[in-house]
Amino acid sequence: MSSPWIEGLRSVALNVPDLAQAEAFYTQVWRLDVAHRSEGKALYLRGTGSDHHLLALYAGGPVPQLRQVTLRARSAEALQAVAEAVPRAGGHIVSPIGPLTKNPAGGTGLTLRDPHGRVFQVVHGDARADDMGEWKDRPVRLTHVVLNSHAVDDTQRFLTEALGFTLADRTVAIAFMNCNSDHHTLAVGVADNDALNHIAFLMPDADSVMRGGGRMKDAGHPIQWGPGRHGPGNNLFNYFIDPFGIVIEYTAEVEQVDESYTPRGPADWKWPPGRVDQWGISAPPGPTLKEAQRRVLFAPPA
Repeated sequence: MSSPWIEGLRSVALNVPDLAQAEAFYTQVWRLDVAHRSEGKALYLRGTGSDHHLLALYAGGPVPQLRQVTLRARSAEALQAVAEAVPRAGGHIVSPIGPLTKNPAGGTGLTLRDPHGRVFQVVHGDARADDMGEWKDRPVRLTHVVLNSHAVDDTQRFLTEALGFTLADRTVAIAFMNCNSDHHTLAVGVADNDALNHIAFLMPDADSVMRGGGRMKDAGHPIQWGPGRHGPGNNLFNYFIDPFGIVIEYTAEVEQVDESYTPRGPADWKWPPGRVDQWGISAPPGPTLKEAQRRVLFAPPA
């Protein structure tokens, strides 16, 4: 099921109202480390894995905004293939292939915008961090990003044609898109807007997901949905809202798939009444989480 062009998800870039508050939360509570900082302008945060950073946070206005989602290309040739595929799929190349001198991870890359304004950066040859392995109760890497869409079929088609993703599963609410052995790396949520739904951070194991839930609760950020186990992806989850209103997830045990995996549709993913995941322990997502999942929009073009 792998994309011929995209190796995986590298990072997400956001504008936040307060960089100092963001650093305090994401290092002391969420448990990332500072990889690089540009004083007063930007902060780059890493997990324990080999990605240079998972979050790039920029000093912004009063509301958080999504700047871009960064994907890693499999090769220089794959990067060129994406550049050629994007216009055919109806997208726009914002920045052509070239050195990424303004990003501390460097490398070569391009920036593209899909027909509905979502911004993706695709990079190759970016710097890697020393892999610290799996640490209990600390995020390793990003595993997926879910983006809302007012036209899910169109967005699914673009991700397929421009980036080589394939459909892993489709429920009534979400199209799960695959590019590597993780069940999904990008997913597209049915909505009436095109906001960021949530960002998922991979934890080493189930115990870390649960301990993370307790740590967040102690810090005044209660679990908004969870604990539970999803259907598509079979992953464990706890969802939270950060200090700025951004929805973030701790997850683990993401299903690993290969070419033999058979995509399923909405009829295959039905739960008994009152249940919204495999376990059925937690209540469905409440209005606070649902509102947060439609609040963070892509930043307007510069």
